[in-house]
Amino acid sequence: KEMEAPSTSQQHDRRTRPQENTGGLWDSVKKAAFVIGSGLFFLVAFRNSVTWHLQRFWGASGDFWQTQWTRLYTAFNGNEAALFMFGAMLVPTFFFWVFNALLMVVDSTGKPNFITRYRIQADKNNPVDPERLRQAVKTVVCNQVFLSGPLVVLAFALMQWRGEPCGPELPTFHWVLLELAICGLLEEILFYYSHRLFHHPAFYKHIHKIHHEWTAPIGVVSLYAHPLEHVLSNMLPAVIGPILLGSHLATTTLWFTIALLVTTVSHCGYHLPLLPSPEFHDFHHLKFNQCYGVLGVLDRLHGTDDKFRKTKAYERHTLLLSLTPLTESIPDPPKKSE
Repeated sequence: KEMEAPSTSQQHDRRTRPQENTGGLWDSVKKAAFVIGSGLFFLVAFRNSVTWHLQRFWGASGDFWQTQWTRLYTAFNGNEAALFMFGAMLVPTFFFWVFNALLMVVDSTGKPNFITRYRIQADKNNPVDPERLRQAVKTVVCNQVFLSGPLVVLAFALMQWRGEPCGPELPTFHWVLLELAICGLLEEILFYYSHRLFHHPAFYKHIHKIHHEWTAPIGVVSLYAHPLEHVLSNMLPAVIGPILLGSHLATTTLWFTIALLVTTVSHCGYHLPLLPSPEFHDFHHLKFNQCYGVLGVLDRLHGTDDKFRKTKAYERHTLLLSLTPLTESIPDPPKKSE
């Protein structure tokens, strides 16, 4: 039987589909640039505000941050290994657990309502199962103590071989911002492909399935993973930037802290005002085979966000600038009766 010639409409679809994909990719790149740019702008504003208040009310003068770095370096008596562990491991871990402690109180008690009303999956973790929570916390602590700690020591050795991670002079703030942007892009690339690798059937059942026990994630679950995944997919994408760039400890500390707080927000399950949208990664936990990345650029490039873009969750995937939960302003369509 002879093949039928494609219709005019089919030929038009074939011509327009590449154009749509290119436009969609460019749109995704612009959104990623907006996210990174907004974050850097916030850091500039925050840094300038803190410096102004210190100088205005505390009488600080001169280069305040350089003075504090010199004092800290002196306090460690030149022990750069200990100083690096303090800055690159203890400080980010402290902020991680302070933030997650607050979230776990909300998850465990279901209060206060002004936070729980922003829950993405309203029928889940209300409240969270205490036994599952204890298991998650135990696993995260083990990952941090027995894996993150040694990897930070290894990173220090590599960075010391490459340059002076604890040098006496702080980098300029503009250079810090540039390095943060580069680290963010490197993390997007390495996390996306390592994450997709762990979704391969050969690895998923024995490794990544642990992380996906939580179809409705909470903040601390961001580091709840198999040891191999924690090293290759959680740690490596974050540490590769400072190692390649030869970053100063001040930049490394700031980057690690931001990375831990952002991944906590992505897993927290609450779309809170003025915080980055967790809808993208929350949808990944719900559906498993969508939304593998952080910024979404590579997902758009590879078409691994096609189902997500057809949902109300995609419409809600934006910065919330009001007090009205997006589940109320952009509700899901009513479920079809069986």
